[in-house]
Amino acid sequence: MIIGIDLGTTNSLVAYYTEDGPKIIPNRLFKNLTPSVVSVDEDGQVYIGETAKERMLLHPDSSASVFKRSMGSEKIYELSGKRFLPEELSALILRALKEDAEVYLGEEITEAVVSVPAYFNDERRKATKRAGELAGLKVERIISEPTAAAIAYGLYQNRENGKFLVFDLGGGTFDVSILELYDSIIEVRAVAGDNFLGGEDFTKVIENIFFEKNPDINKDDLSDKELRHINKQAEKCKLGFADERVSVMSCVIKDNTYEMPLSIDEYEAKCDELLDKIRQPIKRSLSDANIRLKDIDRVVLVGGATKLSFIRKFVGKLFHNLPDTSINPDEAIALGAAVQGAMKERKDSIREVILTDVCPFTLGTEVVLEKDNGRFEDGHFCPIIERNTTIPASRTERLYTVNDNQTQIRCKILQGESRFASNNVMLGEIRIKVPKAEAGKEAIDVTYTYDVNSILEVEIKVVSTGEITKQIIKTNATDMSDEEIKERMEALSYLKIHPRDKEENKLLWLRGERLYEESIGRNRMEIEYALREFEKALDSREDSVIEGARRDFKEFLEEFMD
Repeated sequence: MIIGIDLGTTNSLVAYYTEDGPKIIPNRLFKNLTPSVVSVDEDGQVYIGETAKERMLLHPDSSASVFKRSMGSEKIYELSGKRFLPEELSALILRALKEDAEVYLGEEITEAVVSVPAYFNDERRKATKRAGELAGLKVERIISEPTAAAIAYGLYQNRENGKFLVFDLGGGTFDVSILELYDSIIEVRAVAGDNFLGGEDFTKVIENIFFEKNPDINKDDLSDKELRHINKQAEKCKLGFADERVSVMSCVIKDNTYEMPLSIDEYEAKCDELLDKIRQPIKRSLSDANIRLKDIDRVVLVGGATKLSFIRKFVGKLFHNLPDTSINPDEAIALGAAVQGAMKERKDSIREVILTDVCPFTLGTEVVLEKDNGRFEDGHFCPIIERNTTIPASRTERLYTVNDNQTQIRCKILQGESRFASNNVMLGEIRIKVPKAEAGKEAIDVTYTYDVNSILEVEIKVVSTGEITKQIIKTNATDMSDEEIKERMEALSYLKIHPRDKEENKLLWLRGERLYEESIGRNRMEIEYALREFEKALDSREDSVIEGARRDFKEFLEEFMD
């Protein structure tokens, strides 16, 4: 059986699929949520979940939480003399979930679908996969959290086509994904997010209000234990807003009791800065998907932080649309991951759905640019596959030599959004030999082909000689063998054919060219405009754009010929 796991910043969950749908598996304490906390005592005993969370209040220096935010980094957590990377701490959480599932289901579990924030880059996804392997799990798929939530909500079972936005505000990360449904296909149109924005930050606001209202408390004089106590009471105060418009935070510090009543209105006003941070990824995703706010048919709320009443009110006002909260926002992602696991097992009881995904980050290379004074400046980033491009995808960029008698071109393979190459993540490098010639006379065609399995093929062709060099980059630590990767890339070779050269497009283009030559005056101008619009769509290399443009151009030609 393939289980589904939501490896969260604050809490983690595990689920499995039954004939009646996906179900959450309770942990050893009979609770659905397992706190993502690890603690180690002086004897080396490791505690996970609720026990670790309780121990953290007494021994914060030997406990760790919120380590998901550092996933993929070299940050070290030292707990009672033992050193852990974030992925190693995550592996301990995953192993506990695996063991809980085995006890509950009465069978050995070796495979899982694990969710990650949509905006996790490949280093973070690799680290998540390594965490699964350390926990004794083969990670069958890394699934984006909003996509998992969309599956859990059964968007694909909805008969009406439409555009949906998944608003995922968890304990430590924020994701927004725009998905489009048609027939049994869920197409991810755009993703955006903030890996350092979540419920923990909204708790921190209450902490700051507490210190502001109690200036006699010097934060720098407090011990780690006292700071952890304040954090816990701030969290309880935040949860109190679920039932009341005024919540009370109560703390005992150095034998003094402090009580702070806090109204929901005052709290919301103090959260303005965080709400502004939420708006930015929403704007970016709508822009990338070329969709207007009013075009969104349904908004789905996911993540524990969305249980805050003013967050729900904020989303409702923003979209002029009552958000969907029909599934427990804490559980939606794990349930969706379990459904995805069932799809991979091809269970008869589940309807098959096609999921298309996008590149969360831009892939490109480093280039030099000519400045106004005629001098060249290196270190600039040239995008080749833009973020939020539907995958699989293939794009080509032609690059030229910049020096006389240049004998080689260095192609750095980069991932990121900065216009400066040094600010982006370097995935690899290829050096290509070119014949000596005058500057600008030699060129290479750089083709990036990116697969749904997170495999990137970089193909470089020297234009003058036809010599081709290829390199495969397994950007998501895929389990596919070299032979399987080769077969997959051969199967995707059709993507490298420019849409202009595909027969159905070529036929229409030639027909348009013929009619242009046969026409004069206003008719010729109209045909030229239609041809330019069709060519613009072909150059976008986006299937959905090309399909619509081809249909429109065909109708135009048929009307014109009538």
